[in-house]
Amino acid sequence: MQKPDFETLILRLESRIQYTFRDKKQIQLALTHRSFSGLDARSLDNNQRLEFLGDAVLQLIITLELYQRYSEHDEGPLTKARAQLVNRRTLANLAKIIDLGSCLLMSRGEELSGGRERSSALADAFEAIVGAVFIDAGYEGTKEFILRFFNDHLGELQILPNLENPKGELQEYLQIQSNQPPHYELLNVSGPDHDRSFECAVLHGEKELGRGCGKSKKEAEFHAAAEALVNIRENINSDEASKK
Repeated sequence: MQKPDFETLILRLESRIQYTFRDKKQIQLALTHRSFSGLDARSLDNNQRLEFLGDAVLQLIITLELYQRYSEHDEGPLTKARAQLVNRRTLANLAKIIDLGSCLLMSRGEELSGGRERSSALADAFEAIVGAVFIDAGYEGTKEFILRFFNDHLGELQILPNLENPKGELQEYLQIQSNQPPHYELLNVSGPDHDRSFECAVLHGEKELGRGCGKSKKEAEFHAAAEALVNIRENINSDEASKK
């Protein structure tokens, strides 16, 4: 069966994201992986600049939304909440939901190596789409676009207390329960050398308790431990409610 042409792919993508670009050049650029822009490493005909813009816009809009929704929390918990929402794993998952990988322009070699399913490429492309929408629609249009994807996440968000040492608190709790400490596994490292993103999981025995992302392995482990504490507290509350 013949593959649909690029214009058809764009139309289908616009339908899935519920946004129609006035300037089609922006969406075309957002979908162009750097491997497609030729051998010239200086070429700007790819989505990296839009990714840079989209990352900043996404951070701003989610930050403002958290600031307005959770006025009872200070900077520490809000920073952790933003990291729960805006991370490479979440962005890659959103890209998969809209089947963004099938629309990317990339080199044959990149495609054969699994580029269309690679989480880092999908997360980058989603940020590039956000950047393209911002240029095409401005702030308010982009805010509406982003919240369509993040409203459910915002509604389900658990704002963590301002824990100084979630790793220590988690270890103390687990050792009291079972005399066995947690351990951490590095799941993924993505992004360029100057802007690495780390994803870690914390496990107790074979059971995964939580995951976290950050700009360093230490930060990712911090967020994984914090998420694990939230999950443990939710399970305790659920057990107590079922006994009533």
